[in-house]
Amino acid sequence: MLFHFRHQFPQLNAYWDKYLPFQQRLEIPPKTTLLEEGKRSQHYIYIEKGLIRAFFNKNGEDITMQFFFENEGLSSFDSFINNTPSPITIETIEPSVVYLLAKEHVNQLLEDLSHEQDFVQMILRMTVQRQTHYINEFVSFIRDTPEQRYQNLVKERPHIIQRVPQHFIASYLGVSKVHLSRIKAKLAKGKSHF
Repeated sequence: MLFHFRHQFPQLNAYWDKYLPFQQRLEIPPKTTLLEEGKRSQHYIYIEKGLIRAFFNKNGEDITMQFFFENEGLSSFDSFINNTPSPITIETIEPSVVYLLAKEHVNQLLEDLSHEQDFVQMILRMTVQRQTHYINEFVSFIRDTPEQRYQNLVKERPHIIQRVPQHFIASYLGVSKVHLSRIKAKLAKGKSHF
């Protein structure tokens, strides 16, 4: 939401420094739950190192919605802003270093930022960028086949293919691990003909 846009908005660096004492730095192993589905989100999470996924449970099966990497931030935003139960679980995949900023300090940070000259434009750009990403994901899930979605990952976000375990990628694509193996074998076979 905020600090992972520091490279685009250098003026955020001063706020990072100011709010660093209020951030809880955690070095945590894989499979650490940072927010559980059904609980209320009370922290903004910034990833210094590692890999995190957001997922929900459907009839006992985890459905992965999104992956987050270094220098990205996240929360269950509806839950965070509206104080409602989170529809997702947030969990580490790799050993990770994260910073947690409590809701009260996020609100104070936003109040501080509101005095910045380009605050509204900055928030709009952040929101549009995130919204565009999610809309593209949603459209792709409806329009594209799992094979096309996998090819898009390979082409546009190869870091996911390189770092995320296969069963999470399968869940993210909405297919079984066996189906994902078939997709990969078919694509590898197609390449070998050239």
